[in-house]
Amino acid sequence: MKFNNVDFDTYFKNYPDEKGYFGKYGGSYVSPELQKAMDEITEAYFTICKSSKFVSELRRIRKEFQGRPTPVSYLERLSGKLGNVQLYVKREDLNHTGAHKLNHCMGEALLAKYMGKKKVIAETGAGQHGVALATAAAYFGLECDIYMGAVDIKKQAPNVARMKILGANVVEVTEGLATLKEAVDAAFAAYCREYKDAIYCIGSVVGPHPFPMMVRDFQSVVGIEAREQFLDMTGELPDAIVACVGGGSNAMGFFSGFLNDPVTIYGVEPLGRGAALGDHAASLMYGSEGIMHGFNSIMLKDENGDPAPVYSVASGLDYPSSGPEHAFLHDLGRVKYDVISDDETIDAFFDLSRMEGIIPAIESAHAVAYGIKLAKTMKKGSVLINLSGRGDKDMDYIIEKYGIR
Repeated sequence: MKFNNVDFDTYFKNYPDEKGYFGKYGGSYVSPELQKAMDEITEAYFTICKSSKFVSELRRIRKEFQGRPTPVSYLERLSGKLGNVQLYVKREDLNHTGAHKLNHCMGEALLAKYMGKKKVIAETGAGQHGVALATAAAYFGLECDIYMGAVDIKKQAPNVARMKILGANVVEVTEGLATLKEAVDAAFAAYCREYKDAIYCIGSVVGPHPFPMMVRDFQSVVGIEAREQFLDMTGELPDAIVACVGGGSNAMGFFSGFLNDPVTIYGVEPLGRGAALGDHAASLMYGSEGIMHGFNSIMLKDENGDPAPVYSVASGLDYPSSGPEHAFLHDLGRVKYDVISDDETIDAFFDLSRMEGIIPAIESAHAVAYGIKLAKTMKKGSVLINLSGRGDKDMDYIIEKYGIR
């Protein structure tokens, strides 16, 4: 299938290019010394990760440790409430540790082990990436440092406890807004000091090349499974698929299974409290081209052209940019990017919990909210939503801020 002169039959062979670009987005904007570390990781990825030994080991881990494949579930009661459109969810909440993050963390940690590294370093917002990497580090016997903003530490106390129980060193970041951007800044600074013995396991499809590609490839198992499962369940492809987008790892993995199909794809960004700068984190909707954290993409900027303050009820989505591949697909028009507010998200959180017995992560509830909104505009058909994580981590915060509805 071709879309705006891009051939999706050969898409994954051509994007990113050898320098890590998806069109004009991506690349590697780091110091010469750190670029040596990026080149080492790139070389290792293209040799080790393509070997049958590595692939076989990762498949075994996914089956025996992660519990993959995760199922696709039909939302019968919610669909009945909406009318003739049928809603389905890909259940990444049932992946070990409760979210999609372990898919790339086990791959990155396995790569670190093959490279002879002793430590993994990462940032986390909602804490799911931190928990997943701490889990992977425990599995492979690696040291683990997790950088997390002070605001997110308070919001995500259950995940902080899980990381510590798993043996990770959780480093509190208090600079700036003390959320995800600042955690990334601190983790990058630490990696610059320790790259000879450590590997930075980026938590999304962001950062310098090869990370947007690597994380996408490790997460593509979600889209591959979902496509096969949906065809098996219904005999056809969904009319539309939906995923939330912050940095965009769950979405990119999910979308990758359907890019070459006649399926409408929606990426959902957090509108938060509204469209004013500082009240949301919808970079693709309201941002412009810019470089941060070692890559070129679309980002939200302040009056000085620096990364702008952002906000979302979901700690895992409050990032002022998005993965370069999302920026590329946005410009192509292959993926439609839209927004959902905090209020719509919380409504969907309770609807899915009460009507289907599934408590979603607040991040995932953005996708559920948009899937519901989309279904109301359709007369018939089916929508497959990526339920990227479960909501255990959000219980205390939801009850404190919104109560029990």
